[in-house]
Amino acid sequence: MESIYYVATYLCHRTCHHCYEDKFRPYYGDDLRQVVDQSISNHARIIGNFPDRMTYLDLNDCDPVTGQPKEKTGRVILAGGEIMLDAVRESVLYSALDLLHEKYAGRVDLIVQTTGDLLNERVIDELLKHHIRHISVSGIDQHHQGLETAEARERQVSRLTRLFESRGLSPQPGGDQKQVPADARATYFSFFGATEEMWIGPLWPRGRAQINELSRATLSDNFCNRWSGALNFLQYRYNGSEVSIDPGGNVFPCCIKTKAPIGNLMEEKLETILDRLIGNPVYEALSMGHPERMGIAHGWTIEKFIEASTVRLPSGTVYQNFCIGCDKFHEEVLIPMTRKPVAIE
Repeated sequence: MESIYYVATYLCHRTCHHCYEDKFRPYYGDDLRQVVDQSISNHARIIGNFPDRMTYLDLNDCDPVTGQPKEKTGRVILAGGEIMLDAVRESVLYSALDLLHEKYAGRVDLIVQTTGDLLNERVIDELLKHHIRHISVSGIDQHHQGLETAEARERQVSRLTRLFESRGLSPQPGGDQKQVPADARATYFSFFGATEEMWIGPLWPRGRAQINELSRATLSDNFCNRWSGALNFLQYRYNGSEVSIDPGGNVFPCCIKTKAPIGNLMEEKLETILDRLIGNPVYEALSMGHPERMGIAHGWTIEKFIEASTVRLPSGTVYQNFCIGCDKFHEEVLIPMTRKPVAIE
């Protein structure tokens, strides 16, 4: 598989108004212990059910002699919440990095995604000792408190750039975590956020972004047909495939998260989950980036899906996006199917 996006904790130090996941927030007392314990208890078992090889065949780069696609190293992105918080940094993040490095004998690109707020020289040195290839700073946008102005964002990027370069990291070629590293021995950093030019700029209709009516996405913003969407997730042996994993081991075909997971890595291997869905018209449609076709085999025409993708927000505004239709199809068709009692003959 080319990429696994592993959300290893819900714990965060922020409660951003645009966040796609309500569970990303500060926790206290018993709630804090429960969230941290979940990540500590589950991460080794979840990683144990990752693919046996974290490589993929690149259909865009074939051997000129054999014509066969070249095998390349895949990546695992470890994120939160805020994975750098003290409660989970060593017990979950560093442990997971070491487990992944050992599982794949070093043949995996390990990426840490963070707001960047908690980075310092000591932490970066520790990350390097735990085999990271890339630090991806995800909070460079006007939605994050303290970064509302362009000047504030420039100061943050400048501060972190100096810090990264002082520890020997280089800017990622192309500026994002999907680029193939130019040097297999080098370590990199990059910045992104929910800005106008980024795929997430219109904001996913999820979590607090939906509650606060911040998403500006329309039907033309087909998140399914983009990176971090479900596009190509079933083509897991080839380039372009990614799945998302939550702290409980639930597997989703997109970072946005479908209304129900497709399986759980606390119970079975990732390849087993994906192989079970190959040929299923619902998930084949998602993997092809056409969510509007996911219900055809169940009597949902494209017209019906578009209608289901339309809602009236509490403010009275009409909102349309295919993610809404996907949610409704799950609620009305897929989830009830899993709850039907088995007939005894």
